[in-house]
Amino acid sequence: MSTTAGAFIAGGIAACGAVTATHPFETVKIRMQLQGELQTKGHQPHHYRGPLHGVSVIVRNEGIRGIYRGIGCAYIYQVLLNGCRLGFYEPMRAGLAKLILNDAAKQNLGINMFCGAASGIMGAAAGSPFFLVKTRLQSFSPFLPVGTQHRYRNALDGLSQIFRAEGVRGLYRGVGAAMIRTGFGSSVQLPTYFFAKRRLQKHLGMEEGAPLHLASSTASGFVVCVVMHPPDTIMSRLYNQNGNLYKGVFDCLAKTIKTEGFFAIYKGVFPHLARILPHTILTLSLAEQTNKLMKKLEERILSPPETQSI
Repeated sequence: MSTTAGAFIAGGIAACGAVTATHPFETVKIRMQLQGELQTKGHQPHHYRGPLHGVSVIVRNEGIRGIYRGIGCAYIYQVLLNGCRLGFYEPMRAGLAKLILNDAAKQNLGINMFCGAASGIMGAAAGSPFFLVKTRLQSFSPFLPVGTQHRYRNALDGLSQIFRAEGVRGLYRGVGAAMIRTGFGSSVQLPTYFFAKRRLQKHLGMEEGAPLHLASSTASGFVVCVVMHPPDTIMSRLYNQNGNLYKGVFDCLAKTIKTEGFFAIYKGVFPHLARILPHTILTLSLAEQTNKLMKKLEERILSPPETQSI
């Protein structure tokens, strides 16, 4: 790994590359999570029926701009989230391993999961206002609206409107759900990635390179989606609500299951899978490459010049 600052930058750059490719599925996922909100079965609209259908409906009615609503906020959020997640994970893991196991290089699943969750929670807290506005921008549709509709001209307008109406507290509405969601996902993302990577190297003899990174990222992405989707649905609803429809995470969970049934918390899981798999693959694979570039850059900048013999 490069230094913490270098890994933060490398992680942020990698995540921005990934989100550019996967943002359309994120838009569909959010709209599917919100459609039929707190409506009983049989009375729920089905404007968006899956990842490909959702993309086609949005592009047909709103154009490319519609499918990429909130992309600016997504970039800022990804820099903060994955910068923290990829930048702080390894220093925390090495520090705890040295403290508890007396060996910074030794791997331990419990330590790995704790550091993954902690680094993700820090990133989620830092980026929560941008994810809030991103969710509201993506849910807005002049043609097939779902959930509460918020009319923001752009990200800055959204942030300013929320701040004027609700203050700083409004900007951090739903941050608890965001931290739970990201803690769940982060606790398994990097540990699963490195676990799969070690197993593939050990048992299949795979060497460092794109095929190994691709296979490890695929395994990690699938596990992340399964673990993270229920709190992701709750977070989308808390972020998008107007007023105090939900009092908190558990109130939202209880109302959703009571009104719509248990599987309502898995609404939008297929668009989520369609997003998270390529997103995880691209983020972690690109992070390997950007981290190497940052390490070379740091070595060039930080290494003392060689003394020349006279």
